[in-house]
Amino acid sequence: MSDSFEIDFLDVESSKSGDAIPIRYSLGGEVNIHIVDGGFQETGDSVVLHIKRYYGAPSFIDRVIVTHPDGDHAGGLRTVLEQSKVGELWMLRPWIYAEELIDRFSRFTSIDNLKKRLREIYPNINALEEIAVEKGIAIYEPFQGSSIGAFTVLAPSKSRYLDLIVESEKTPESTKEEKATETASLSSIFEAVAEKTVSLWKAVWGEEVFSDEETSSENEMSVIQYASLCEKRILLTGDAGRGALNEAADFAPNAGLVLPGIDRFQVPHHGSRRNVSTEVLDRWLGPRLRDKPEKSEETFTAIISAAKKDEDHPRKAVVRAMIHRGAKVVTTQGSSLRISHNAPKREGWSAAIPLEYPEEQES
Repeated sequence: MSDSFEIDFLDVESSKSGDAIPIRYSLGGEVNIHIVDGGFQETGDSVVLHIKRYYGAPSFIDRVIVTHPDGDHAGGLRTVLEQSKVGELWMLRPWIYAEELIDRFSRFTSIDNLKKRLREIYPNINALEEIAVEKGIAIYEPFQGSSIGAFTVLAPSKSRYLDLIVESEKTPESTKEEKATETASLSSIFEAVAEKTVSLWKAVWGEEVFSDEETSSENEMSVIQYASLCEKRILLTGDAGRGALNEAADFAPNAGLVLPGIDRFQVPHHGSRRNVSTEVLDRWLGPRLRDKPEKSEETFTAIISAAKKDEDHPRKAVVRAMIHRGAKVVTTQGSSLRISHNAPKREGWSAAIPLEYPEEQES
C-alpha cells in the first residue's frame, strides 16, 4: 500500500466559524485516524458521520487533539468521545498545573479552590476530561516537542502556556478578576462593532495592513502541529496568534522543518487580521512576490475554515497576504474541503474553486 493522506476541513454550518478537521493517513502500511477539533457542540454528529462515511466506518480512532478550549473547536468533540472508541486524547487542562500557578494568583491560597475555578472557566475541556475519564481514554499533554502520531507539536511550550493562563482575561489574575471580566465583556462588544464597521479601501499589489490588536490568550494557547506526509509539509494552526506562530517558528528546526516553506497551511483563526503579520508570514511562507502568480502557478495551498454566514471571516487583508506569497486560497464557505495525496476518490467531491485576489482590504 502506497503512503497516503487525506485531511478534511469540514464546513461548520453556523453563523460563526469553527474548526473540525478529521485526518486519515497511511505510512508504511499503517493507517491512522487523527481528529483535530470538532467544531461547535452541534457539529459533533457531522464529524462522526464523516468518519463513518469516508474513512471506512472504523471501529477505532487513534487520537483526538483539542487545539484550545474555545467552544467552536472543542464543543463537538464531546460527541466524538461519547460515540467512538478513542485511543488518545491530547488536551491541555489548566487546573492540573494549579500547584505551579497558585503563587501567581494572589486571591487564592487553596490549590483545590483554584482548580475548581479553572474548571468553571473552561467548561468545554472540563466536559471532555470527564468523558475521557469515564471511558478510560488516556489524556496526554500536547506541549512543544510532543509527537502525536506523524505530527510534532511546535507550540506552545509549557512555560509559555502557564504564562498565558495567568494573562488571560478569563482567569482570576491577582485581585482584578471582576474588573477584568467587566472590561473583557465591554472589550468584546467594542471589538465586535469595530469588526462589523471596518471600512475597505483599494490597495496596490503587495500592500498589507493588519490589526494592531492581539488575539486572545486562549487563541495563543492553540496547539500548532506540523507533519511531513508524502513529502508535503503540513501546518495546522488552530486559532494561534502571532506569539504562538513565532514560538513555533523558533522551534521548527527541531522538527526538521527549514523555513520558509509550507505546502499546506491552515490559516489561523478563520482568517482574522489579529493573528498574523507581514513579519510572521514572511517567516513561515516567504517574502511577498513581485507579481501576482498566474493560475496553476501557485506554490502552496492556504486553507481557511470559515462559515458562509460569518460576515467577519476571512478578512480580505489575510486572503491578499496569502496570495502575495504564492498561495492558492480555499475556504470551507458552503462546502467541506479535502487536501490529499494518493487518497481514494470520492463520489460527488470536486476541486475547490480558489478565492480571487481582493483588490480592497480593511483599513
